[in-house]
Amino acid sequence: MSIEENGHHIVIVGGGAGGLELATKLGKTLGRKGRARITLVDANLTHVWKPLLHEVATGSMDYTANEVNYRAQAKWNGFEFQLGRMTGLERDKKQIHLAPVIDEEEGEVVGERIINYDSLVIAVGSQTNDFGTPGAADHCLFLDSFAQAKRFHKVLLNSFLKANYDKVPLDIAIIGAGATGVELAAELRMASRELPVYGLNHISRDDINISLVEASPRILPALPERISLAATKELERLGIKVITHDSVKEIQAHGLQLASGEFIPAQLKVWAAGIKAPEFLTTLDGLETARNNQLVVKQTLQTTKDESIFALGDCANCPQPDSDKPVPPRAQAAHQQATLLAKTLQRRLQGLDAIPYVYKDRGSLISFSRYGSVGNLMGNLTGKNLMIEGRVARFMYVSLYRLHQIALHGFFRTSLIWLNDKINHVIRPRLKLH
Repeated sequence: MSIEENGHHIVIVGGGAGGLELATKLGKTLGRKGRARITLVDANLTHVWKPLLHEVATGSMDYTANEVNYRAQAKWNGFEFQLGRMTGLERDKKQIHLAPVIDEEEGEVVGERIINYDSLVIAVGSQTNDFGTPGAADHCLFLDSFAQAKRFHKVLLNSFLKANYDKVPLDIAIIGAGATGVELAAELRMASRELPVYGLNHISRDDINISLVEASPRILPALPERISLAATKELERLGIKVITHDSVKEIQAHGLQLASGEFIPAQLKVWAAGIKAPEFLTTLDGLETARNNQLVVKQTLQTTKDESIFALGDCANCPQPDSDKPVPPRAQAAHQQATLLAKTLQRRLQGLDAIPYVYKDRGSLISFSRYGSVGNLMGNLTGKNLMIEGRVARFMYVSLYRLHQIALHGFFRTSLIWLNDKINHVIRPRLKLH
């Protein structure tokens, strides 16, 4: 099955933060005006901002109120949506292949398809890298996708329920103390304090043991040391055991075997260490990839082997001037790249050159659930970092998500969403209990 072109066709594969923002911007500026046809492809029907998946997993965020339906977003913003997973690329024909859509009960719903493109943007994000650690795939939960976050939530509720009725402690271990691991630990501590309020009265916070294991000398190794120190103090204040400079040798059914010889008992084990781009990117008709499967791109975000194919976000290995390191895989980078690439693709229709991308570090913020936040602002914009903590940091952290919503919905609709969130905060339980 082939989807015919109608004028210049821009195809975006991946509806994460960067891909969906790009489709929305191009739909408004090009699609609505008939200057180009914009198609977004994703394997799911809805979008949830990936930095919030740990809140979905613990139930502190009601995902039903924060999902973005791709079909509705497409209708409102002048682009098309195709449900499917990219499996192949033919650069000479300018075509991508999509796998069949399979329903678990009904079987094949839609067969394999081919989509033609003039400009292709790959924005498929990243996934957890367990580095082949024995037992990780069999015994750990992961937080790469919305589906995994929902599964995590179900397992977590069942684990709390079992611990409550068996009247035994629940041990939870998180491998990896990057932003996801640290924020998840704080959310789990919040859940351990909230759930007894809703009838699980045979367990208390002291019965929930949370351990955070990091192979580096300190937690949050990619962030400034003073943020790491502040975060460590906050986690310890919350009663979370922080283990650094010790790697996980093996994941077993009942816990973690560390390289030092220490054994960490855990019924619930979460892998949050390391990321890599999806494996299928290494098979895309000769496109250059890095060791972690990322597509190697020029500073213009064009792939090194084909100037009509772009990549952005976590799946792109983008060089930076005066640096031997590529752009870090962060949400703010994906947002910046989507904004720039929207301009580049509009220029491409006029025969103009692509714009080079320069990463602007706006700082880093780490959330400790409702206990507060810590971080630094401005980053390399001024050459100085402004350290912030407490309510100010929490406000800035929430603002990042609101900026993403504004990029998708505009200021007025985002204001209504914010008001709805405030109402739900009053009329609904503080945790999602099912």
